[in-house]
Amino acid sequence: MSLGFSRRDARFCGMGQQPGVILLVLLMFFSAIGMRLVWMQLLHGAENRVAADENRIRLMPRSPIRGRLLDRKGRVLASSKLTYTLFIEPRLVTDEQWPALRDRLAALLQLDPNGLDQARERGTGKDGYRIPLVNGLQPEQVLRFQEQNLDLPGASVDMDILRYYPHGMLASHTLGYTQPITEDEYDVLIDKGYKIRDRIGRIGVEAAYESHLRGKWGGQMLEVNANGEVQRYLGDRPSKAGKDLILTIDLDLQRAAEKALADKRGGAIVAMNPTTGAILAMASKPNFDPNFFSKLITTQQEYDALFKSPNKPLFSRAMNAYNPGSTWKVVTGMAGMESGKFPAGTKLQTMGCITYGGHCFPDHNGAGFGTIGYEDALRFSSNTFFYQVGVGVGSRELYKSAKLLGFDAPSGIEIGYEESPGLVGNEDWANEGRGWAEPGTTPWIPEDMASASIGQSIVEITPLQLARAYSVFANGGYLVTPHLADQGQDWTAPPLRTKVDMKPSTLETIRAGLRKVVADGTGYGLNDPALPPGAGKTGTAEDSQRGGPDHAWFGCFSPYDNPEIVVAAFAQNTPGGGSVHALPMAKKVLLAWHAQKAD
Repeated sequence: MSLGFSRRDARFCGMGQQPGVILLVLLMFFSAIGMRLVWMQLLHGAENRVAADENRIRLMPRSPIRGRLLDRKGRVLASSKLTYTLFIEPRLVTDEQWPALRDRLAALLQLDPNGLDQARERGTGKDGYRIPLVNGLQPEQVLRFQEQNLDLPGASVDMDILRYYPHGMLASHTLGYTQPITEDEYDVLIDKGYKIRDRIGRIGVEAAYESHLRGKWGGQMLEVNANGEVQRYLGDRPSKAGKDLILTIDLDLQRAAEKALADKRGGAIVAMNPTTGAILAMASKPNFDPNFFSKLITTQQEYDALFKSPNKPLFSRAMNAYNPGSTWKVVTGMAGMESGKFPAGTKLQTMGCITYGGHCFPDHNGAGFGTIGYEDALRFSSNTFFYQVGVGVGSRELYKSAKLLGFDAPSGIEIGYEESPGLVGNEDWANEGRGWAEPGTTPWIPEDMASASIGQSIVEITPLQLARAYSVFANGGYLVTPHLADQGQDWTAPPLRTKVDMKPSTLETIRAGLRKVVADGTGYGLNDPALPPGAGKTGTAEDSQRGGPDHAWFGCFSPYDNPEIVVAAFAQNTPGGGSVHALPMAKKVLLAWHAQKAD
């Protein structure tokens, strides 16, 4: 007699346990499903509904209208215009259907069938779901398409808004331009509401005031199925237009500045309100047409012609630094008086040349001007007078005065990311290696100080900086902040305008000297029956950067007693002197300014 279970008994026992195991598995399975449903519907229901809607609803983007740029009198400097593009959606047009659709489009819109084939082969555009076939359709083509669009399945015409500059090249460096964002930029800007088809301000005001001008995207909301097919139209989400921006630029004055530069190979003109720092005109040559960047299709050859041009048309001469020549002598004069070593009443013997180091530095007339003071030294533009002052006070005092007048630093203008801070060489800079050598290997030498005294060699400034510095002598001793849009700020209050730490005698002596320059000196050509008495300083500078022909400069303000405008004129590599080339440029701007006041 066996005491153990038989195999039959064991099999029977195992079969008896199976329903319990199956029940346990089913309970675990349905519990997991229940927990998942609780997690999805109760804990994260709102989020999942949003995600589902996002998968089901598509927004056909509609770009916003960018805000206009207006001059100070409300005249349009930049606006927007509509353009129309013909698209096809490849999901709706098979290879078999394409030839018939192509031929209908070509006949209806008078297009080249081969061109349509080539465009289709290039594939989808930046939005990823449509192929652009033709850009810049004419209004009559758009009307024909709209009349027949029901018979053209898979094809569509969409509207885009492009930036338009009605005055072409006028103030191009100041206004800037817009251009499509890159894929790298899109990855960064998507969180700020930018689309892959968006355009962004690249330089100038367009870039500086991007957030003010751009607006917000809108579009048509469509319901689509899992295959991406449109099921129904859900409505519009209107785009929000950008805000207009009123600039301080005066269109008439800007035209006068551009015209004054017309016969020069290169240069710049800056006109500024000396009391507030408002930029009235800022022109640079060579320049470019910002409408170039609004073209929907641009060839590589066209890009290369602009970006690789040896003339560098995209480079703003108004904010690039050059040797200033004798326009710098006001800084040396200020250093002499402020240091106490050469007070306002100082008189010095001038001569044909003075030796510093191993070089004899000449006066420009080869003989000197006798014993003179600051006012006549500015009037005659005596080099040997200012050599003595500059060498006598030393580089640190010169640098101190230069900094007080805003040199060797950004001006504060909104488009300052394009601005050179310039250079004012001094002992500390030389001891640190002059920006290119090892510290201690390039000592300061007497020849450096002589050159720095008259704005040559190791001194470089921008035309914008010169206008800002001359505003100090025009407005009674205040350093202003140049700007292109008022934006409701008080530009005469600190810190936007600050009092320069300068003796009244220094200010008055330099002002009187600048008046003498125009009344009976190197700036005599500024006098005109149509102009009130003015003040200014001419300058001729060697091109230490490239070794090319001399630069011509002129800085001035008008009227002398109650200045309303400061003008800095610069002619790049234009030998002959500031009085011959730069002064007439500034004079044309002043004539335009006072003429419009008389109207």
